Amino acid sequence: MTAGQHRAFAELLPRYSIPSGYVGLNFNKMFGRCERIVVEIGFGDGTALLDMAGAHPTWGCVGVEVYRPGVGNLLLRLADTGLSNVRIAVDDAVDVLRGRIPQESLDEVLILFPDPWPKKRHHKRRLVQPPFVDLLVSRLRTGGRLRIATDWADYAQHIVDVMDDEPRLRLVAGTNDLTLRPKDRPPTKYEQRGTELGHTVWDMTFEKTVTA
Repeated sequence: MTAGQHRAFAELLPRYSIPSGYVGLNFNKMFGRCERIVVEIGFGDGTALLDMAGAHPTWGCVGVEVYRPGVGNLLLRLADTGLSNVRIAVDDAVDVLRGRIPQESLDEVLILFPDPWPKKRHHKRRLVQPPFVDLLVSRLRTGGRLRIATDWADYAQHIVDVMDDEPRLRLVAGTNDLTLRPKDRPPTKYEQRGTELGHTVWDMTFEKTVTA
């Protein structure tokens, strides 16, 4: 981390972080009344989360990330922009979802370019696995959406296979074939770098159809 990012952790994180521990969050108290509650899991350097929050000031945007330099970068940019509709959890996504996000409280979850763990012996480390999806879907409202993007073809197929076994979700946009980035999804720094290298990007959107 840079010296500026270290200072951001000390001075800015208390302002933007969500409560730690097993505390159910009250989003209305945190953000005031807002149109949507959106969570981005693994926001990297925060580019997409910041763009989304800036474009939608009436949304409450929560970012979950363990990469401390990326968190520090986002904190510095939040201070520069003055945005007040972003909160950050520097913690494991499973712990955040299980311990702090109430059931059926989220309108949208974004997982943009998660680590593909390309070696077969590492596939079990991939974030998108049935138990994680089960937990995540329980936190979505009926009609809420899960948006995933990857530039790794094998991971895209893995995601489709996992989602096919989740009866509460239906694919509403994108397939395991090439799709263009939706205009309402901001690009990420990782995505821009991959595009410059000629990588194909798969975008998929799933909607929660039932409560049970």
